[in-house]
Amino acid sequence: EVQLVESGGGPVQPGGSLRLSCAASGFNFSPYCLAWFRQAPGKEREGIGTIDGRNSPFYSDSVKGRFTISKDNANNTLYLQMNNLQPGDSGMYYCAAHPWGGAYCIIGATFNYWGQGTQVTVSS
Repeated sequence: EVQLVESGGGPVQPGGSLRLSCAASGFNFSPYCLAWFRQAPGKEREGIGTIDGRNSPFYSDSVKGRFTISKDNANNTLYLQMNNLQPGDSGMYYCAAHPWGGAYCIIGATFNYWGQGTQVTVSS
C-alpha cells in the first residue's frame, strides 16, 4: 500500500527552525515528483515547493530563501528544512507525490498520493 507519513512538526518561536520529514512506503519514489503543501486555518492549501526525479527543487516565492526541500532516495524520505519561521508559516504541512514523466513537476500538477499532515505552530 502506498503511504506518506509526515513528522517533525510542533511549536516553534518566530525565527526558529524545524525540519519536517515525509516517509514513503509502498513505492520507490526516486522517479516521482514530490511536493510540500501547507494549509493555515481558514485558508486554502498553499504549495511550498517540489522536487523531481532528477533531484531538482522548485520553490514558491513566499518561502524561497528560507525553506529547503531535499530527499533521500535510498530511504524513501522527503525533507523540508524551514528556517526563520514566522507566524504566517503556521499551519498543517503535507507531503504529496505523483509519478513523474521527466518533464512537469510543479505545484499545479495533480498529486495522487498525500500524507495526513504534521502541525507547525509559530508563536511566542
